[in-house]
Amino acid sequence: ATGATAPDASGAAPAAPRCPAAAPAGTPAKPVRVVPAAGTAPEEVFAVGVRTLSVRRGAKRPLPTTVWYPATGTPREEAVEDLPAARGPFPLVLFSHGLETRPDVYAEILVRWVQAGFIVAAPAYPHTATGVPDFNAADVLNQPADATEVITRVLALNTRQGDPLRGRIETGCVAAAGHSAGGITTVGLLTSNRDDRLDAAIVLAGRKLLAAPFTGPPAPVLFVHGTDDRSVPYADALAAFKSVPWSRAMLTVTDGGHSTTGEDFEVTVGTAIDFLRWSLYGDAAAKARIPGQAAEGGIATLTDHL
Repeated sequence: ATGATAPDASGAAPAAPRCPAAAPAGTPAKPVRVVPAAGTAPEEVFAVGVRTLSVRRGAKRPLPTTVWYPATGTPREEAVEDLPAARGPFPLVLFSHGLETRPDVYAEILVRWVQAGFIVAAPAYPHTATGVPDFNAADVLNQPADATEVITRVLALNTRQGDPLRGRIETGCVAAAGHSAGGITTVGLLTSNRDDRLDAAIVLAGRKLLAAPFTGPPAPVLFVHGTDDRSVPYADALAAFKSVPWSRAMLTVTDGGHSTTGEDFEVTVGTAIDFLRWSLYGDAAAKARIPGQAAEGGIATLTDHL
């Protein structure tokens, strides 16, 4: 998804999106290989700022959204509220949480993504987050539409006069990621509720919930799944991986479970960051590092069709 952003009311236009256009290669009988135009991801490690947005989809679906963003200052292990944003602009990653949890539970992995040069927006979903009064697992079916609303609202900050993220968001560079039910939500954004703005996706311990096919513009997808996952069977994730018609990769964690904080944490973080650097920045060197990142420590294997 690419396109320029119009000037705001002040007459100043934010920086033009630089997300590399996906150039498909191959034949219709084979998965479409996505070849991003060449680019370079930032090499520095950024400090991380954090803020909360009040977002709603309609009257009955509140979506309080935590936004982590690259910031100025000395990098720390944790995010700091309302730090000034770094110059950027930076691609956007929409992150969806799992059942009975919340965005801040994933802060350790998401902060690492932001330190590498990505803005991450993570809504708390109204019927599957921790502490909601009317928990309903089946409401996952409605979450892709929620995620699309959050993407729209966050991208709009890029032209909002006076907003700290004005001009800092690469509005044509968008990915989705999620864990467990959030991974199912992410798949929904590529299938039954396709958001054509997505340039890439990461599915952590997720699967397809419906039989709807992957559709829309080609977008590389990275799956990460443990072979001993007792919540979402590995076979379900493998079936979803095989049905992706575009560039795809599967990081299989040997004897890995359902959590994102096990011994495979560093392997998952490193592989995901270089996948995003390649798919959103077009960084060929990052793509070349993915197999090595995946092999770190000998606890995972990579099926690579990127």
